[in-house]
Amino acid sequence: MFFMKEILYDFFFLQLNLTEKIIFILFLVLIFFAGIIFSRIFSTVNLKKERADAVKKSRSVLAGQFGEQIAPFFPDFPCNPGDAKFLGKPVDFIAFPGSAEGSEIKEILFIEVKSGEAEISKREREIKNAVKNGKVRYVEYRLPF
Repeated sequence: MFFMKEILYDFFFLQLNLTEKIIFILFLVLIFFAGIIFSRIFSTVNLKKERADAVKKSRSVLAGQFGEQIAPFFPDFPCNPGDAKFLGKPVDFIAFPGSAEGSEIKEILFIEVKSGEAEISKREREIKNAVKNGKVRYVEYRLPF
């Protein structure tokens, strides 16, 4: 570090001859461009990894969204597909078992569809707990006109 300080001092106070100044400037330019090249190579490698990760996540999200839409037609879906109404957020479906056949509705289902190892979100967990604790009510709203 002390050596560099001496060189800078000599350079700025004209104690280097012209050849030494040119070599010094070329050295600084070389270091500058080497840094640029190194950073571009490093960022390109990271960018490729980040893009691959983004594509993978995007595919997972799209597959999950597609799966949510067709879930009522898979075996073991908890009700008749005609009874389920897609919401998407904050739960995927609300279902009224028996409504498609015109029979009595004895329960209402809130259905959250998950694929793979996906877990429910904080908001979905809050809704699940509210239903479990009986904090559900029916509200009739009349328009003011």
